[in-house]
Amino acid sequence: MDLNLRNAIIHNVSGNSQDELRDTIVDAIQNGEEKMLPGLGVLFEIIWNHASEDERQEMLETLESGLK
Repeated sequence: MDLNLRNAIIHNVSGNSQDELRDTIVDAIQNGEEKMLPGLGVLFEIIWNHASEDERQEMLETLESGLK
C-alpha cells in the first residue's frame, strides 16, 4: 500500500476554518503525542512555503528565542 502521508494530512485539513485549524494545532501540541509531529510538520511546511522573507525571518527569530 502506497500512502503519501503529506497528501493525507493536507486532505484531512483542506477546507477547515481558521478556528478548526487552530484547534487541530492546539490539540496536537497539548496531547504531546509523537504521532502528531508529522502533521504539525506538514502544516509548518505550508506556512513556510506561503510566507514572505520577512515572515520567515520572524519565524526563525521566534524559534531561536524559544530554543534558548
